[in-house]
Parts: sequence; structure tokens; C-alpha cells
Amino acid sequence: MLKPLHLLTLKAVVRSGSFAVAARDLGYTSSAISQQISALEKETGLVLFEREAHGIHPTAAAHRLVDLSTRALAAMDDLNYQVQELASGATGRLRLGSFPTAGVRLVPPALSPLSETHPRAQIQLEEGEPEELIAALGSGDLDIALVYEYGLSPRQWPDGLTCRHLLREDLILLRAHGSGLSAQLAHLSKARWITSREGTAGARSLTRLCAAAGFDAAVAFRSNNYDVVRELVSAGLGVAIVPALGHVPSEAIEATRLTQRSAHRQVMALHRSENSNPLLATMFDALRRAVPTGEPHLHPAEGA
Repeated sequence: MLKPLHLLTLKAVVRSGSFAVAARDLGYTSSAISQQISALEKETGLVLFEREAHGIHPTAAAHRLVDLSTRALAAMDDLNYQVQELASGATGRLRLGSFPTAGVRLVPPALSPLSETHPRAQIQLEEGEPEELIAALGSGDLDIALVYEYGLSPRQWPDGLTCRHLLREDLILLRAHGSGLSAQLAHLSKARWITSREGTAGARSLTRLCAAAGFDAAVAFRSNNYDVVRELVSAGLGVAIVPALGHVPSEAIEATRLTQRSAHRQVMALHRSENSNPLLATMFDALRRAVPTGEPHLHPAEGA
């Protein structure tokens, strides 16, 4: 099989008319150039140069072989370029998974600058809860996933996953403005509660916070959509505890940060440890930069 290196050498020698000049242009010795041309002649069975005492002259076969190889060498050059682009992360595909709240607050400000610096990269976004995203990571359907962990509902991540922390959120107690309800959790034993679906980490966190305050929460409504939770609170239908990313200040709602030591939620990015996608580091850096700074209830991870 013909070697692209030999064809490139042939092209340089035909263009310059000299082994020595071609060697200088290509960074080889004249002896190396002569050996490559000899190997090409042996491979093709063609006489490519007439060797004389005072120089060489390319044969018609040499000129024809240069013409025939031009398109192939151009394709190889383009292939090398595309491989370099892929290896650097300038092109390629990355599949990102996110839970809904991060999909609203973190993903758009991360993808916006990324689309400018890597316009040819394909970023695919999937939404789901941590259990779904972790399963997709394990099966290879995602490259990176944004997940969370409540302070009172710790998680154990599967082996083979690398965890990178992005931020810590305070938990916020929400009551309808003018409701007269206390900002102290221990004084809300008679209140109706609004929380996420049964069995979720948010619901478990509420149960444990209220238990530590000495009562069982009477849950009236459940929703995993924080817009719905806030509207129910503002309508005076109950009180709720939400993580800071799920809180939007409103004149209709009184919001108070819980001071209990474990009243927080951690947000992190997970990926398979052996995943070599060159866009991984770029995406994590974009997510790290997208973490809001200067907000009272959001605390970027050290180094984020």
C-alpha cells in the first residue's frame, strides 16, 4: 500500500528538482529522501527519476503519479485537520443531562458562551431526575450529568463515576406574604406543607427537617415543579421548603433561609471516569463559570 509520506516526498522532489532542496524543505536528510523515493519506486514498480552525475530528472511517470495523488493527499490533509479538531474538542458531540432546576439556572448560561467558542460542537441536552441521569451515564447514553444531593438525604454514587462539585444551595422556607406564619420551623407543626413527589430526596429532606423540629409534616400538595410550588404558596395553600435555585423572589412570598446545619443541597456534575470525550473538560469549565456569584443563598464550590 502506498504511504502518504512517500507521496508527499515525491511531490516535494518533483517540485524542487533536487533531493537536497526537498530534504531541506521537509526537514529530512538527503539520504532519507533518497531512501523514501527508492521505497516508492519499489512499491509502484515505476522509475520515477533519471539519476545523472549532476542531478536528477523526474520521469513522466513521476509527474503523473504526483497528479494522481494530489486529491488523495488533500483528503488526508483534511482528515488530519478534522482529527485534530475532534481531539481538541473544537468539533464532536457531547450529551449533557440535567435535572430541571439546573436546566433553567445553569445550563443556558453555560451553553451560550460554549456555542460561541465551539460553534461546530454538537451539545445534546436531556432532562431527568438524578436516578434517570445516572442510569443513562452508566449505559453510555450521556457524557455528563448535573445531579444533586440534599444534606439530610446523602447519596452514594456508583463506582466508575467521577464527581465534581459546582455549588451548595441554602434551603429556603416559603410562606405567603401576610400569612402571619412563623419563620421558625418548630412553630409550623400545624401548617399545611407543599413538597416534591413522595420518595424524592426533597420530600425525604422535608420529613427529616420537620422530625428534627419535633413534628410530622402534614403534606397537602406535591409537585416537582418549583413554579407550581411557589404559586401554591403565594395562593396561601401551604408552606414549602425549596433549594435556592428553585426560589424566585416575589412580593407575594416571604422567604427565610433555614439555619439548620444540614439545610442545604449540593449540585455536582458526574461523568464516567474512563470517558475520554475532549469536550468534557470544556463543558465542566462552562458549567463552573455559569454558577451565579453574589447571590445570598448560592455558594459556588471552592475553585468554581
